Amino acid sequence: MCSRLPLASLLHFPKSVRPVLIRVTMDRVPAAAEGVRSASSFLHDKAYINGKWVTADSGATIEVVNPSTGAVLGTVPDMGEAEAQSAVDAAYKAFQTWKDTTAKERSALLRKLFNLIEENKQELAKLLTAEMGKPLAEALGEVNYGSSFAEWYAEEARRVYGDVIPTPMKSRRLLALKQPIGVAGMITPWNFPNAMITRKACAALAAGCTTVIKPAEDTPYSALALAELADKAGFPPGVVNIVTSSRTKSAEVGKVLCSSPLVATISFTGSTNTGKILLKQSADTVKRVSLELGGNAPFIVFDSADLDMAITGAMACKFRCSGQTCVCANRIMVQEGIYDQFVDKFAKAIEKELVVGDGFDGSTTQGPLINKAALTKVDEHVQDAVSKGAKVVTGGKFHEKGGNFYQPTLLRDVTTEMRCLKEEIFGPVAPVVKFKTEEEALAVANSVNTGLAGYFYSKDLSQIWRVAEKLEVGIVGVNEGVVSGVEIPFGGVKESGLGREGGKFGIDEYLEIKYVCMGGV
Repeated sequence: MCSRLPLASLLHFPKSVRPVLIRVTMDRVPAAAEGVRSASSFLHDKAYINGKWVTADSGATIEVVNPSTGAVLGTVPDMGEAEAQSAVDAAYKAFQTWKDTTAKERSALLRKLFNLIEENKQELAKLLTAEMGKPLAEALGEVNYGSSFAEWYAEEARRVYGDVIPTPMKSRRLLALKQPIGVAGMITPWNFPNAMITRKACAALAAGCTTVIKPAEDTPYSALALAELADKAGFPPGVVNIVTSSRTKSAEVGKVLCSSPLVATISFTGSTNTGKILLKQSADTVKRVSLELGGNAPFIVFDSADLDMAITGAMACKFRCSGQTCVCANRIMVQEGIYDQFVDKFAKAIEKELVVGDGFDGSTTQGPLINKAALTKVDEHVQDAVSKGAKVVTGGKFHEKGGNFYQPTLLRDVTTEMRCLKEEIFGPVAPVVKFKTEEEALAVANSVNTGLAGYFYSKDLSQIWRVAEKLEVGIVGVNEGVVSGVEIPFGGVKESGLGREGGKFGIDEYLEIKYVCMGGV
C-alpha cells in the first residue's frame, strides 16, 4: 500500500525532516496481539538493564494498549524500587569506564546508532503509531527527528572544548576542563516516545555519561526498541538502561532516580506538577535537574499579518499530534480587525484538511487522544467554555468513531476566564480570543505562570522586534508555527522548566566544569 502525505502532515515537522513520499507496508503483523501492524522484532516484553533483557523481580507486568483500537499490543515488566536501583547500580559501575572513552569512540557509537535507526525507521514508525496512535506519516517524521539527535551528538561529542584562562601570575597556568557529570536519570513522555529519548540520551552519551531511562507507561515499546539498537551499535552493558513501570509504580522509580547519590542529574519532560515533585526530591542530593515542563503557548495574529500564512501556521502548530504537544498553540489571539476573517478561514481549513482516524490509515491526519482521561479533560474544557459564552464554530463533540477520538474543534468568543485559556488543553481544541492592541495581547500572553513557546504573525518589522523581546517564553516563532529542530536550544522560562535540550547547548546539561590551577611553572 502506498500513500501520499497530505499537505497538513508535511507541516508537522521541521523542514529538514519533512518527508515527501512514504511507502507504508502493512503485510507483516506480529503474533503479539491482534490488530498490531508493526514489526514483531521490536515488540520486547522485557526491560533492558545492564545489557540484559530482564523481567520484574515480582514477575508483574502491565499491558500496552493501542489508543486507537483498544487492542492490547503486549506486556512489559512492571518494575519498582528494586529494579530501578539495580539499573542505577549498573549505570554507575559502567560510568567508571565509559567516562574514560575518547570522544572519537563515543562519536563512532552514536553514528552507528544513527545508521541503525535510519535502517529501521519504517518499523520504528509503525511501532510508534501502534502504541501512541499518531498518524504513520507523523510517526515517521518523529523517528527522523529522533535520529537527527543521534547524528548531531555524534558530531558534538568531538566538540566539547575546555579553556585556557589568561593568568595574572607568571608562575601559574589556569585551565577549565569539561567532564561528564555522571549517571543521568531520564523520565520521558508518551507524546514523543522516540525523539524525547534520543534528544536527552544522545547528548548524555556524547558527553560521557551513562543513562537510566524510565519511559512513559503508555509507550514503552519505542524506548525498548532504541535500547535494542543501542545494544546492536555496541554500547557497553550498563551505559543504556530502560526501566518500565506502571503509573502506580512510576513514583517509586522516580524517587530512586532523584534520591540516589549515585545519580548525578535528572532530566524530565512532562507536566509542571510532576516536575516540581522531582525537583523537590532531588534537593537532598543537590542534583542538577533539567526540566521541560508544560506550556500554554500564545499564538498571536496581528492585523498586519499575512492571513493565509497565519492559518497555515495555526493548523500545523495547533493540530500536530492531535494537539498533544507542549508547544501547541493553546491560546490563539487575533486582533479585532481580522478576527472574523481569521475564524472563517480557520474553520474552513479544519473541515477541509483534518481527517480523524486510525494512524495506519493513509488518509488520517488526526489520531486518537492517548487515553480516556485525556479525552474527558478535553471535553470538559469545551463544555466549560460553552457554558461561559464561547461558541462552537466546528467540532465540539466526541467523535462518531468512539474510543479516544475527539472532533477537531474551533471555539470563538473565548475569554480569559475559561479553563481552555487558563490551562494547557493537550487536545485538538483551538480557542480564539479577540484583542484590540499589542499591549493587551502581550499582557494576556504573559499573564500565565508558564513560558515554553509563543508564536506571532506580523509584517511590521518594529513590532516583530518588540513582541519577540517582550514575550516571556523560551521559544518564539515569528511567522512560523513549527519551530523544532535538532540545532536549536529547546526549553522554557518561569514554570515551564530549567535548562535547554538540543543544539550545541544540550550537551552542557551533562558536563561539569573543573577549574585547574597549575603552580610553579
